[in-house]
Amino acid sequence: MYSSSVADAPLVREPLHAPVAHLIRGGVVEGIHYGSVVVLDADGRVTFQLGDIEAAFYPRSALKPVQAVAMVRAGLPLDGELLSLAAASHSGEERHLAGTRRILELAGLTEDHLRNTPDMPFDPVVRDAWVREGRPPSRLAQNCSGKHAAMLYVCRLNGWSLDDYLDPEHPLQQAIAEIVEDLTGQRVAAVTVDGCGAPLFSVSLHGLARAAARITTAAPGTPEARVADAMRLHTEMASGSGRDVAALMRAVPGLLAKDGFEGVQVAALPDGRAIAVKIADGANRARIPVAAAALARAGVDPESLTEFAGEPLLGGGEPVGCVRVIRALDPVSV
Repeated sequence: MYSSSVADAPLVREPLHAPVAHLIRGGVVEGIHYGSVVVLDADGRVTFQLGDIEAAFYPRSALKPVQAVAMVRAGLPLDGELLSLAAASHSGEERHLAGTRRILELAGLTEDHLRNTPDMPFDPVVRDAWVREGRPPSRLAQNCSGKHAAMLYVCRLNGWSLDDYLDPEHPLQQAIAEIVEDLTGQRVAAVTVDGCGAPLFSVSLHGLARAAARITTAAPGTPEARVADAMRLHTEMASGSGRDVAALMRAVPGLLAKDGFEGVQVAALPDGRAIAVKIADGANRARIPVAAAALARAGVDPESLTEFAGEPLLGGGEPVGCVRVIRALDPVSV
């Protein structure tokens, strides 16, 4: 079971990653993806690990469910689609923009109050249409705008200043850091700035998996359960149409999953089984096959995960290879 105490921060060191997937072309190993993987059982015990699960690393957007829990604990009154959006790395579809505007309206604020980095929509199809229409990068279109709108809403409700809500010393960010430590069960090792401009907290891969498990096993009606329910019921608001993380949650009943830039994936089941993945080179093509294999190691039916085996490698427009998880990770091979 999980302890209520908070352990020391993980060590900041060069992670000792291990091979997690092979790039196979024409029957030959053309490349190797290194990374780290952890699988927890329902009691929080590590049942499988590869690489370095205890070194400090940055979870990137995979930490957003934890940040959303912190905001709900601080008074954020959202539920459903809008709460899912508050934990989202969205694709920039119109529903995401409309939802962000709605959160700002509820706070009595406008897009001008956002301090995230202006960007184009994350989804390539939506981005191409945006470019054709001559629309410039925008804070609203940037994939973290729902989180930033929710942060501003929490600040407005608590009477906290708005202009500096991204300062790590701001009461909002201090409250988020406290919940990061609470749910991961360890002190934050370092703080930097994420791509969107918000503070980013360094924990371990083990701690990230532990936080996801604590969110999915929380009692109904708690901030943790509200975030988990919102993301699971509104998967495409937390990501977007055609996104693999939304498909993964649809394929595995009750699964909470969140991806992050630089090859990070975390997922947890309602009984507390959880996995976390970091691909060392940040390769997206290895993230989801390795995560699917880890979920199978956690006891998820492999048949429900076949669509996440990875995209084929093409040669002359035809499949000639694949990304294949290493034998030690593949539950079918063991």
